[in-house]
Amino acid sequence: MSYYSTPAAQKHYELSFPWETPPERGDWQTIADGVVWLRMPLPFGLDHINLYLLRHDDGWVIVDTGLGTEQTREVWERVFIEVMEGAPVKAIIATHFHYDHAGSLGWLAKRFKCPVYMTRGEYNALFVSPSSKGGMSWQMAQFFERSGIPKDTVPGMLEIISDDNYEHDAPDSYSRLVDNQVLRIGNYDWEIVIASGHSPEHACLYNRQANLFISGDQVLPRITSSVCVTATEPDANPLKDWLESLQGLRVVSDDVLVLPAHERPFYGLHYRLGQLIEHHHAHLDELLVEMNEAKTADELMWFMFPRVRSSFDILLANGEVLAHLNFLLGEGRITRRLIGECYRYQRFIGSSESAAEMQVTHV
Repeated sequence: MSYYSTPAAQKHYELSFPWETPPERGDWQTIADGVVWLRMPLPFGLDHINLYLLRHDDGWVIVDTGLGTEQTREVWERVFIEVMEGAPVKAIIATHFHYDHAGSLGWLAKRFKCPVYMTRGEYNALFVSPSSKGGMSWQMAQFFERSGIPKDTVPGMLEIISDDNYEHDAPDSYSRLVDNQVLRIGNYDWEIVIASGHSPEHACLYNRQANLFISGDQVLPRITSSVCVTATEPDANPLKDWLESLQGLRVVSDDVLVLPAHERPFYGLHYRLGQLIEHHHAHLDELLVEMNEAKTADELMWFMFPRVRSSFDILLANGEVLAHLNFLLGEGRITRRLIGECYRYQRFIGSSESAAEMQVTHV
């Protein structure tokens, strides 16, 4: 039985932000009774992540943790004293496994001897992230080669993957979150809404009483969530999962204040869902036009993201392009041929029977 009600008619026709400016990095402010917004610093271009603290009886529940770095731990030490006033952390909820969300899970859980709540897909992903430590595997080398990435570009990408900022401190156990589950935290019920695409089994939290929706990275107000194919699963179709999940989030009321993992809280959930879906379909249409002739993923990456500069940018942009290409392959709208050691993609023009044959997995 679902806990969701019939969605209300859309009321927001643009995004609005109740706070003109966010807290300073490393600072916080109250969102609602018993709900605190913590702006945790990150050492990247995207220089922060929003974490949320939920009052729970004689303690607190933390939603997401920040990176596993000394800077993060220093901020937490201030929070323990100045926000929590010495009250314990009763539980930690991780929306998903990415480093900025789960990097300090083990440290916090060990310190407070408290449970960690995650979905099974996200907990398992903590242990399967690709690493370049000890040298590049043949699978990763093949992944980059088949994308058409120049060999002199790869070392910089490997440095990013092996950066200590991207290491997890994983807890030894967890309590599993599932879709429609309700967590009673303090005076509120928070319903778990599972989404996918940005990560395997991303948990969002929906509070009907206070009209709050902790969206994690699944819905952001001004930037788009990264939806990437990686060397771990090179034939994955995360964009299909993500677009379907965005449609599914329309069951959440459009009246909610969205509490995202980056940038500022906002109103206009349904409007933003429509923007995100249109944005990616526009990318798909542009790629199709560009593939009148056969192109590598790297060539298409520079078409789709002409302003990428750093190794970090290239790593994400390559994953994003592959996500769009795998989506189009799944729909039978393009072909993929291995020429030498590199895949080349081209717009498909053929019969419906030929398109159906392309859906067959040839081992």
